Amino acid sequence: MKLRNKFRLVFWGCLLLSTGAFLYYGLVLPGRSFRGSLPPADAQTQELAHSLRATVVKLSQDIGERHHHTYKAQRGGPAELERAADWIEGQFQTAGYPVERQAFSGDPSEEKFHNLVASLGTSKEVVVVGAHYDSIPPTPGADDNASGVAILLELARLFKGGARTVRFVAFTNEEPYHFKTETMGSLVYAKKCRADGDNIVAMLSLETLGYYKDAPGSQKYPFPLGLLYPDRGDFVGFVSNMPSRGLTHRAISTFRQTTSFPSEGACLPEFIPGVSWSDHWSFAQVGYPSVMVTDTAPFRNPNYHQSTDTADTLDYERMARVTLGLRKVLEDLAGPGPN
Repeated sequence: MKLRNKFRLVFWGCLLLSTGAFLYYGLVLPGRSFRGSLPPADAQTQELAHSLRATVVKLSQDIGERHHHTYKAQRGGPAELERAADWIEGQFQTAGYPVERQAFSGDPSEEKFHNLVASLGTSKEVVVVGAHYDSIPPTPGADDNASGVAILLELARLFKGGARTVRFVAFTNEEPYHFKTETMGSLVYAKKCRADGDNIVAMLSLETLGYYKDAPGSQKYPFPLGLLYPDRGDFVGFVSNMPSRGLTHRAISTFRQTTSFPSEGACLPEFIPGVSWSDHWSFAQVGYPSVMVTDTAPFRNPNYHQSTDTADTLDYERMARVTLGLRKVLEDLAGPGPN
């Protein structure tokens, strides 16, 4: 055999092996996604769906656009962002949590931005559950991200404590023009945690979690993932970079073992579109394991970053099922708590 042909065989063999290893490492996750008809919604699920809807309506409809784009604001802006912060703080307090307001300033503006932190526990090992409460104009931000805040608040109400400290954090400034800048709320918070020496063992970012469709072709992906995943937008996704693979495996494994709801997941390089598009990115930047839980946003929801992202477009019963599944994930990550 000629040397050139041997080289080609070795090259293609290495390429196939590396591709197989990548697919196994990044895309093969534990357990199996639920398939079939969802079980009937029980009373708890129905009550939870009602509460989730009320939060989404409050943030996206009663308060409306929530951002610092003063020069673009037509139906909302900085005042509405602060109204949202005050309301979320009140919800945490009503649920029995002390709330820390982390204030920081933009550059060159001296305007104050606020992250809201509600904590339970005294362990040095910390689990963070977060969602951003700002929206991008011209959208009222029902799915992006009133849906994530709604689930954040319900998890805070449902959680009774564990061996680890759990912090429920509502972040500001996730959307552009703050996204992946020094004024992104979650990056400010993650950097402070690292500077303080906080031992964050897991971070869950709740990002756009209210839009679900059963129709074939309702789910899209960055190429070539569409060759490997279902084309129906009926599932919740668990997405992380590759260093957070262990957390992603643990979270989706618990979800699949405890929850009758479709789920998919992937651990991928951050250059793939969508992988780093939420607050989990900030925690990854400082070395904390983090995963985004999402309905996949623009890969499914045609209302993403549009004025049509309204409360009436979301599926609150499915949101409730996801919330109950994430409660199990959180309880597992937090460890055994009070009986």
